[in-house]
Amino acid sequence: MSKISLIAKLTAVEGKADELADAIRNVVAAADEEPGLEVYSAHAADDEPGVFYFFEIYADADAKDVHGKGDRMRAAMGGFGGLLAGRPEITLMTPVAAKGLDL
Repeated sequence: MSKISLIAKLTAVEGKADELADAIRNVVAAADEEPGLEVYSAHAADDEPGVFYFFEIYADADAKDVHGKGDRMRAAMGGFGGLLAGRPEITLMTPVAAKGLDL
């Protein structure tokens, strides 16, 4: 099976960017319970205040399918309540090349 990567764009409700950044930090910390989640990094957009991007790489489709279903991740993701201006925008991809990863 090949690895799966994705980018997720999250936009904060006006005035809630700092709270969303804290919730994002909690979600990233909870990701330790997902061994098939190989890269899980969050970034604030420099040119769009309140916009955050996740970059994720999963070992395979099974690893992606269990994302967010563990107890710690579900609890941490619950912290997004009331902080998002809409649904996350998800772009699924297939990794081609990456430094530091065995593809």
